[in-house]
Amino acid sequence: MKKNLKIIVALLLVLIGIIILDTLQAKVFDNRPLIKITKNYNEGNLLKKDIGIFLYTYVFTSEEKVTVYKWEKYSPPLETINDNKDKEDNEMEKITSVNVIINNEKYQAIIEDNDTVEAFINILPQEFTMQELNGNEKYIYMDRTLPTNAVNPKHIEKGDIMLFGNNCLVIFYKSFDTNYSYTKIGHIDNLSDLGSNDILVKFEK
Repeated sequence: MKKNLKIIVALLLVLIGIIILDTLQAKVFDNRPLIKITKNYNEGNLLKKDIGIFLYTYVFTSEEKVTVYKWEKYSPPLETINDNKDKEDNEMEKITSVNVIINNEKYQAIIEDNDTVEAFINILPQEFTMQELNGNEKYIYMDRTLPTNAVNPKHIEKGDIMLFGNNCLVIFYKSFDTNYSYTKIGHIDNLSDLGSNDILVKFEK
């Protein structure tokens, strides 16, 4: 009987020692406890929460870990997915123009607020050799497509930047009436006559 009691006491002491060591290694070295129950989260920046014997460990999507005792007052800084999306949307709203460098001459293009422009901005910077057409435009068929919402503007203004179809980028350097439909990307004020040769154009945020 005494022998069985000694074994039980010894096992309890070993178990208590393991719990203490696990608690110390998790707290001191900011590790996750080994003896734990894990609660997963599917939204926001909090990925999971480990519930140990004496500890909570919060694991964030940034891979940052915060380990605290259960009796400590701690509220994890939470950001929702919608909050992050709102920040991205706000950053996109701040972009109202892009730089257009034509044969080493720099212009500023005021851009539209539409899905085409958003997709176009996401692939910048881009550099193209744009070809001459009709004595009033330079164009390039890009190797990718963009979303479109084409309409007939009836009149093209000098400096308009348009998308013809879903991948033909056009800069118009003369004003004229048109029967074709385009999705407008932006407009360059004070654009020079670009002449009859092909041009090298770089678009930058």
